[in-house]
Amino acid sequence: MEHHNKMDREQFFRELCTVLGREGFTAQPEQDDLLPVEWDGLPLCRITEGGGVRYWQEDVATAEREQACERVTDLACTVREYMTLLGQAPPLQAQSLTGDYRLLADFNGTVLAAHPTRLGVQFVTWDWSCDRTGLNQGRYFQENYAGAKQDFAIRAGLIPKQQIFNQEQLIEIYRCCSDTLDAGFDLTADQEKCIRSIQEQITVAAPDALERMREQEQHSMDS
Repeated sequence: MEHHNKMDREQFFRELCTVLGREGFTAQPEQDDLLPVEWDGLPLCRITEGGGVRYWQEDVATAEREQACERVTDLACTVREYMTLLGQAPPLQAQSLTGDYRLLADFNGTVLAAHPTRLGVQFVTWDWSCDRTGLNQGRYFQENYAGAKQDFAIRAGLIPKQQIFNQEQLIEIYRCCSDTLDAGFDLTADQEKCIRSIQEQITVAAPDALERMREQEQHSMDS
């Protein structure tokens, strides 16, 4: 059991290092069964093998560093979730499918699969053929686990598509919230709090959408 736990921790930390690197964080060598994380060249926090995050208050003394620590917490929780599922998932077997694909979920003729690679775990959804021997309509999400889960839920009929906002819609919602807050309207405290919570939710749930909005604004300024 101890050897299994060690291997589990190593696999989790290895994948988490890859994910943190994509987000601009720097993971240091493991210390005392914890993974130290730096941001902007300074210590930020340490991550446990269970996905918990520990930090010294002086390392998150600013709003930016506190937000960065919250982002690390979200990433650690997400990676721990899918790495746990990956360790329990059976191989996905289908005609013409080659490579190491693991079956994370299977419902109503749709599957969610994970594909471990040296660049990190990647995700894909498929529909089973009528006889459940082959897979069709593959949608590849690379490392976007949240996007793959959402697509699986929609394709499997677990969530109506009309309840989900796409990236372009989220960008416009965020922009409208910003315009409303900057316009000087006579908003109540509850209204302002609600608008800011919408922005925060978009920031956490769809960071790519926010980044695309910033790129669009920068392009407009440069033009």
